[in-house]
Parts: sequence; C-alpha cells; structure tokens
Amino acid sequence: MKIKISLIVAAFFLTSNVHAQNARIQAGVNLANVSVNNDGRIDDANMLTSFQAGIVGDFHLASILYLQPGILFTGKGSKIEIGRPNENLYIKQTTNPFYIEVPMNFVAKLPFNSESHFFFGAGPYGAIGVAGKAKTEKNVLGFVTNYENKIVFSNDDPSTFEEEEGTGVGVLKRFDYGVNGVVGVEGAKLSLMAGYGLGLAKLQSGSNSSEDNNNKHRVLSFTLGFKL
Repeated sequence: MKIKISLIVAAFFLTSNVHAQNARIQAGVNLANVSVNNDGRIDDANMLTSFQAGIVGDFHLASILYLQPGILFTGKGSKIEIGRPNENLYIKQTTNPFYIEVPMNFVAKLPFNSESHFFFGAGPYGAIGVAGKAKTEKNVLGFVTNYENKIVFSNDDPSTFEEEEGTGVGVLKRFDYGVNGVVGVEGAKLSLMAGYGLGLAKLQSGSNSSEDNNNKHRVLSFTLGFKL
C-alpha cells in the first residue's frame, strides 16, 4: 500500500510541476513479452503488440545530464501457445495488462547543433496495474472454445514477498517495478526514442521476485514525442 501511495503522489507531483520545465507528450508501440527462464531470457515466447502514451518531463541537472520523469499508460503482456492450431491439443492465450507507469530516467544529451541532440540513459520505474484482458482459444480433440476475461490484480505490497493479498491462479500482482534503458534523437519539437523495460517483479501474485528471473515483464518500445 505504501508503494501505491508513493506512485500516486509522484504522479500528481509530475503533472502539477512538469510545465515548469521542458516536457513532451509521447506515444508509440510496445513489443511486449514475458521472461520464461530463470536467467531472465525469453526464448520461444511470442511477442505481443501493444501501445503506450503519456507525458515526460525534461529537467536539466548539470552539463549534459537531464532527469526525465514521466507518467505513461502502457500495455504489457505476452502470447502463449501450446501445440499447433491443427493438432488435437492446442491452447493459445493472449494476456494484455495495462499499467500506469512512472519512469524516472537519467539521460545524457550529446548535441548535433543548438536544437538537436542524441540522447541515451537509464533509470528505474514503478507501475500500477489498472486494466486488461486475457483471451484464450482451445482446441481439444476438435472441440474449439474461445473465451475472454478481465485480468484480476491483487492488492499486494511488493515488499511482503510471502504474504501477498488476493493470491491465486491467474491473479497478477498489481505492482510492477524494474529498470529502463532509452536511446534516441530529438530536435526543436520532435523526438524519436527506443526503449527497453526490464521488469524485476514476478507477474504471479504470491511469488517471490528475488527467487529467479522468470515470469517478469520484458518490453521493447518505439515512441514519437512532441515537445510542449
């Protein structure tokens, strides 16, 4: 609960103060997936296309160093397939949760000229799950079923690893956290950026995030920004 309150306070702080510095609105495509190995790799899991949109600040700290906090509505998730569509046992599930995410990236800007820069950086993020759906298709011995259900989030605190509230099969942790890496170019008004989000929290409620690195979000993103 403390983490949830901190994220909400940070969101209000950013929206009320971002006008005092440069800021940009941005939107783009997310290529989301979930790690499936203990070392954090993805391997054969299928990538899910989703999207993100939000506002990002740009606070000059010193020399070429900037702080870029933001508030994003962002989609994550993955596609999972067992078997093939023409086989007697085939299961396909698409899970697409949406989060309010607060990134906090430290960025270095290298100038091309007085108005254009190449930039790169990294930083932590925290996120709260707010919506999403899971779609499932099954073919068992020729009997095909399709159904859709809303994603259920638990109100767990990520610091209470073995005492999660509302745990159960199919229940996702409401809180996600991890680290971002970003790289891009910007001009007087427009910016193009590629980013990668490395989740550090397990998706499944009731699981210990420090046990290994499987079942965590992995998101590659490409965004277009417009400076306000």
